[in-house]
Amino acid sequence: MMLAYILLSLMLQIASFKETQRQYSRVKTAYEEKEPTVENYFKDKKLNTSEFNLFVRAFKHEKELEIWIKQKGRDTYDLLTTYSYCANSGTLGPKRKEGDLQIPEGVYHINHFNPESNFHLSLGLNYPNASDNILSDRKHPGGSIYIHGNCVTIGCIPVTDDKIKELYILAVEARNNGQKKIPVHIFPTRFTKDGALLLKNSFAHTGNTDFWNNLKEVYDDFERTKKLRTVRINSKGEYFFDGV
Repeated sequence: MMLAYILLSLMLQIASFKETQRQYSRVKTAYEEKEPTVENYFKDKKLNTSEFNLFVRAFKHEKELEIWIKQKGRDTYDLLTTYSYCANSGTLGPKRKEGDLQIPEGVYHINHFNPESNFHLSLGLNYPNASDNILSDRKHPGGSIYIHGNCVTIGCIPVTDDKIKELYILAVEARNNGQKKIPVHIFPTRFTKDGALLLKNSFAHTGNTDFWNNLKEVYDDFERTKKLRTVRINSKGEYFFDGV
């Protein structure tokens, strides 16, 4: 028994990330059911399915999750597809305390693949990040924030089981191709003229205006260039770009 365990451990170490993930039944089923659909997304956009980087943008008010792809050798991202939240939690504004039911807002990355999630499949985010650790409750900021299946939430971003299968495949492929950090930017709304009016007219009283103005810089930069610059966090919890 011990020898078999050691051999299995060695095999898992040698196996690629994708091979390891596909040993889980839900991931295996996701590939069987949804890999052709994912490939068609690329085909429809005239993109190549090999060696790409993945970027996810979330908009709480619109309840939309944008999936962006950067091909090997390119600097800019292309929009691959958009998913809808199938449930929502809290209101517009960042997560600041455990139990506040808020979906976070800010610049994050995927730090956990859970192929045996209670919510079918799930992709964990690095909340609280360095900004949250400064601006949120120091003792109880909350945690365990995921993009997952099963249409329930108390602070996570849920999509249907059908769609989390697709997103999970995309994340596995990106990770398997060497993308160590898959960025996820979460915004209260699109920072368009209408979005700005929404925040000003209905949410100015929340005290988040300065935070949103800072977050808008991240949104605007990608909107303008379709490139991702490295985002840093200063001692005040503010986001800024390298070299700025």
